Parts: sequence; C-alpha cells; structure tokens
Amino acid sequence: MANFNEKNFKTDSAQGVDIKQSLAEGEQVLWSGKPNRKAYILGRVLRMMPIALVWLLFDGAFIGLMIGFDVFGELPPVFIVVIVVFFIVHLIPVWIWISNIVTAGIQHKNTEYLVTDKRIIVKTGVIGVNVTNLYYVDISNVNLKVGITDRMLRVGDIYISGRFKAQVLWDIENPYEVTAKLQKIINDIKTDMLYPNELRPDVNRGYGTRYNGGSEDFFSNREE
Repeated sequence: MANFNEKNFKTDSAQGVDIKQSLAEGEQVLWSGKPNRKAYILGRVLRMMPIALVWLLFDGAFIGLMIGFDVFGELPPVFIVVIVVFFIVHLIPVWIWISNIVTAGIQHKNTEYLVTDKRIIVKTGVIGVNVTNLYYVDISNVNLKVGITDRMLRVGDIYISGRFKAQVLWDIENPYEVTAKLQKIINDIKTDMLYPNELRPDVNRGYGTRYNGGSEDFFSNREE
C-alpha cells in the first residue's frame, strides 16, 4: 500500500477492455488475479489520509477563526468570493483523497492482472481503462513489499520494473508464493528467449572459478 503515482508511467488506453480477449493466438495464461478487495479499498482510504487530515484541520481552523471574528461580515462580496475560491483550490489534496475513496470500488473492479507465457498484462482505470503490457525481455526486477497493514490482511504489493515502464500488482493474496512463481516464470522465459535450448552446451564451465557453493570454497578464487 505504498505511494505510487501511475502518471509517471506511460500506458496504452482502451475502453471497455477484456484483457483475455487481447491474448494472441496460442498465448497461455499462467496466472491471473485481482487485488484483495478489502485491502485495496483500505489502502485507498489510508493513502494520503494523514496529509489530507492535517490540511483539512489547518484550513478548517483558519476558516473557523475568520467566522468567529466575523471577518466575512466586514468584507465586500467580491472578496468573500475570492476567499471561498482560494480555499476550494487550497483543499485540492483533500478532494483528491475523497475522490480516491469514492472511486475505490470502481478502481478495484477495473483492476486485473494476467501473467502469460509472452508478457504481463495490467488492467487499471476508473472511467477509461488502461492496459499495460510488460514483456519479459524488458523486465529487470521483481520485488515484494509487505507493510504492517498488508501483513495483517495477508497481502503484499509486487513491484515490477523494466527498461521502459514499471507497474505494481497491488494487494496480492499469498504474496510470497505469487512473487516466487512470477520470478521463476520471468527467469525461465527470459532464459529461453535469450539462450534457446538448441544453443546450450551439454557442459557449461562457467566463469573459470573454483567456487562450487561450499563455504570452504567461498574465497578460493581470490587473489593471493
């Protein structure tokens, strides 16, 4: 449930998309999932909440003081309008927080993840729908983050980063198992793509070191 601004990453937009219909002929689905609904909505409530509440408390106290000292009664109507517009604009963080809470159910409904033998497909959106494709050859890291709230709800956020874009699979159930499977799928498919079986030698001599995994050989190839 950490902060993540998806505006930092370019996505392909589509309306009313069923991502399973976008699969190529012969493309196999290896895993599919959605965020845990309770964790996802709770995450939208908690995200920005401290900032929004402090912002609202500060502006509310200021407005309360102005009403208490009857400032509005002494000002021309045009200045009152200016002050009202100022606070409406100044409270934008609060409006964003409320908007995230109100639309959390729709966001969850439109969020779906597919892992195939070709790519990872991420579907998100509120009114419109964004479909992002992450191809295995471009993926560099897959990391898991489990916060305090995540641990209580038994979910986790899987961060996938690549050369050109990045995505987060939010609030995934059985996060350790899914992350391990995803890492294995990516490693296996990237290996097959970059080093096909036909090109693999029967014997791989490695990098010429004497290290074989035993603790006694850990420093066997160091310089004397």
